[in-house]
Amino acid sequence: MSDPRRAIVTGATGAIGGAIARGIAADLNFEVLLLVRDEKKGRRAVDAIQKATGNTRVKHALVDLSLQESVSRFAKQFSEPLHVLVNDAAIAPRSRQMTAQGHELMLATNVLGYYWLTLALEPNLTKGAPARVVNVASYWAGDLDIDDLEFSRRRYDNNTAYRQSKQANRMLTVALAEQLRERRITVNACHPGDVNSTLSNALGFGGSESPESGARTPVWLATSSDVSDVSGKYFADCREAACSFAHNQTAINQLVEACLLRSSVR
Repeated sequence: MSDPRRAIVTGATGAIGGAIARGIAADLNFEVLLLVRDEKKGRRAVDAIQKATGNTRVKHALVDLSLQESVSRFAKQFSEPLHVLVNDAAIAPRSRQMTAQGHELMLATNVLGYYWLTLALEPNLTKGAPARVVNVASYWAGDLDIDDLEFSRRRYDNNTAYRQSKQANRMLTVALAEQLRERRITVNACHPGDVNSTLSNALGFGGSESPESGARTPVWLATSSDVSDVSGKYFADCREAACSFAHNQTAINQLVEACLLRSSVR
């Protein structure tokens, strides 16, 4: 058997993330590593994916994506080439919370976590190049305030904070695509399907699609030859979609600088 292709999926203990991991693991040539915060949930997710796909090369590792120290510790221990990184982990707490590092929790998890993990694993993605990064964003995006990303002045509302985080995901996709282009690493963002999940319920929504349907576009971006040379784009329903946030380079640069200011390594 040829050397396995390696994929890392965050948020795989959730509905859409679990379906993304299953979709990738269905290709038995993939070794899939789930980054999780909860050991028991991680083990259950691994067992379920192995049972559903027959792929025994599914594992998990404990990482708190809201803390750069945790992300860096994992990246230092992970030495293998990486072919696919799917940033899916997201939360929508109803009250404003802070991390031990001093950042607002939703920004840290949904935005900084994507950014930190992608850059920390850049050497691994370079080893696995051509490689891909898929940022699971949303059509539900907007309200970004570059001067108040952590709601220190605005009244915190989890719906507004979530929309802001998904706009940021799309904008950072453009920046990272340009930064990693010469290393043969593509970076794309997408809207997954509307799935009834813990996160959607926290935002006051339900969802009409199955997790498998919701995961279809992220899995396609992670594995299809149709998009092997496409980077810096936003997709929905396995098609490129317009993204107004991608055209304001000044705002994108400001967001990157804001992320760097919140990073211990610049």
